[in-house]
Amino acid sequence: MTTPPALLIAGHGTRDDAGAEAFRAFVQELGRRHPELPVAGGFIELSPPPLGEAVTELVERGVRRFAAVPLMLVSAGHAKGDIPAALAREKERHPGISYTYGRPLGPHPALLSVLERRVEEVLGEWERSEVTVLLVGRGSTDPDANAEVHKAARLFWEGRGYAGVETAFVSLAAPDVPGGLDRCARLGAERVVVLPYFLFTGILPDRVRRQTEEWAAAHPEAEVRSADVIGPEPELLDLVMERYEEAVKGDLRMNCDSCVYRIALPGFEDKVGMAQQPHFHPDDDGHHHHHHGGHAHSHAH
Repeated sequence: MTTPPALLIAGHGTRDDAGAEAFRAFVQELGRRHPELPVAGGFIELSPPPLGEAVTELVERGVRRFAAVPLMLVSAGHAKGDIPAALAREKERHPGISYTYGRPLGPHPALLSVLERRVEEVLGEWERSEVTVLLVGRGSTDPDANAEVHKAARLFWEGRGYAGVETAFVSLAAPDVPGGLDRCARLGAERVVVLPYFLFTGILPDRVRRQTEEWAAAHPEAEVRSADVIGPEPELLDLVMERYEEAVKGDLRMNCDSCVYRIALPGFEDKVGMAQQPHFHPDDDGHHHHHHGGHAHSHAH
């Protein structure tokens, strides 16, 4: 029987010791849950161990093939450029190894469920219907990455009964946290839960909480509560393995994670497994859906 490819987890890196330790503990837990697999993890920047060291560790354990999964919520510069470049360098340093590269994690329904729990933890006596959620992403110079956070916010809003879900970013993109809270207030929100769209604790989630507290102190008329980060939940461990399996099988399909024909999203549960009808866009004259690379989007799951 051939050994399955090893699992390499690629993290972003943080100057926050607790955040880096949370990542390392997460990698250890994955290894503990999957004794049949060699598992290692490293960072692109800022924290030890570097990704190259994690690859060397796998090679020293006799690994020739591995699947790399970016432990990141959105596909920004790190996932699109830095990790592939780092892996290409490792291939030159260790002749004979081969690897496949997986997709970032979000916006997966399992993560949306964890985010919902995080909001529930701070709702207390508040009713969902009177609460606006401000989902705060990392922020990027890549508009596609920022759009992914908006997509997560929209999916989080669908079917959950919140008054609204708005989006903000803690760096590099607008609106920032105070700007996002201003927007919520202008839209008439009186009760806001600020929800960090981050996997683990770190400098940036701390900044989100601090800026939220500062804004709340300056706006006593509004009620604001801060929710926690996603954290090393079972859903996250399972999702990394899902991304690993996809990468190993070469099944890097287009985004089916939030497809109503495949996943029971709140309010759309009756669509799962339904046959899809071709849809006509009356406003999009002459517009045809092409999925490039001859990769049709089949929902016959």
